[in-house]
Amino acid sequence: MRHLTILLAALALGGLSQAQVNLDYWLWDANQLAPYQQCVDDFEAANPGVTVRVSQTGWGDYWTALTTGFVAGTAPDVFTNHLQQYPTFVEMEQIVDITPWAERDGIDVDIYLEGLAELWVRDGARYGLPKDWDTIAIVYNKAMTEAAGISDETMRTLTWNPEDGGSFQEVAARLTLDRNGNDALAPDFDPNNVVQHGYSFAYDGAGQGYGQTEWSHFAVSTGWTFNDGIWGSEYYYDDPRFIATIEWVAQLMRELRIMPSFSDISALGGNALFYAGQVAMLTDGSWMIAGHADQAPFEIGFAPLPEGPDGRKSMFNGLADSIWVGTPHPEEAWELVKHLASPACQEIVGSAGVVFPAIPSAVDAALATFSERGLDVRAYTEQALDEDGTFLFPITDYAAEINSIMAAALDAVLLGQQDAETALTRANQDVNALFR
Repeated sequence: MRHLTILLAALALGGLSQAQVNLDYWLWDANQLAPYQQCVDDFEAANPGVTVRVSQTGWGDYWTALTTGFVAGTAPDVFTNHLQQYPTFVEMEQIVDITPWAERDGIDVDIYLEGLAELWVRDGARYGLPKDWDTIAIVYNKAMTEAAGISDETMRTLTWNPEDGGSFQEVAARLTLDRNGNDALAPDFDPNNVVQHGYSFAYDGAGQGYGQTEWSHFAVSTGWTFNDGIWGSEYYYDDPRFIATIEWVAQLMRELRIMPSFSDISALGGNALFYAGQVAMLTDGSWMIAGHADQAPFEIGFAPLPEGPDGRKSMFNGLADSIWVGTPHPEEAWELVKHLASPACQEIVGSAGVVFPAIPSAVDAALATFSERGLDVRAYTEQALDEDGTFLFPITDYAAEINSIMAAALDAVLLGQQDAETALTRANQDVNALFR
């Protein structure tokens, strides 16, 4: 294969070229641009013959540009990769197996948080080194919870079930107000004139089929699982527990009005509604901690996800940098990947206080930075450390096709165009047909 030929040629060089080399490095998160630029500056200082151009593009455009670059031969040498995307890139043979380099250079993957490094291995081939991890928690407007008489302790001990929503739904109802100041539990509540909704999720239209910030934590806390495991080939979107979860979310939107309409969430974004003071609670990922602290014009708090019938559960995800098979400078690209995943770089990223790095000592640096800003982010870290508190972002083939099928079905349910059982049963058949 082409990437193997390139790799062997690079290894034969026995080190970096003495000629001037230009590399392109892409990432999508604007919040991480500054610390990774610092890492790149340090890399260039240690490798004077190499110049790295760092480019940041928003999530949706990022993947379009990347796949276009694969076809056109203009993809970056190194790019930030995601568990949702990398199985497809492996199948397309567009990313390099870095195992020979890692073995040659004695890379110790045990320095990373347990389990992260193995997420990037398939059939003995490794396609990246971990750089960070994330979990989901509740972000809330402290002025709104205080006005409703809801304590921080109450926020930390919420429960949930798909039948009546548990104390989570009760709190969300108390935080939902109509124009006359009635909450959603009051007999005079006017659901057609809501000025403050109790809850929304941070909506990611590009990943709605997996529901990382939207519904995955609720569904998995019932005992439901996405599929039959890593690299599995059987999905369970037709499970009654999943259907009941989505029906409950739709009810919050369409009947109870505790959530904004799905049209508003998808058009405006849950984050924008939260910052505008139209939403009291938001489920979002740890990568947005600094963003919320910077953009919310009010004091915010962070609380754990509600505990469901099968416990408190959060999707656990991790990013890595991958090397494009078309790079003309594979050895230099590997050195860059190695540096970006090193303790030196991860300490810089951690100290910036934007994400939780993959190396535990750098996580401590991030916690110190968040603490200096007066942010208690234990809701994210305690969830990650809970032995049974996380589940993996689904890693299987056909990720893009699955997301497309499920996003269409879920959108139809949340918009009230189809009932959940019909839409999700049919979608699950279409998803599993991909593996036949």
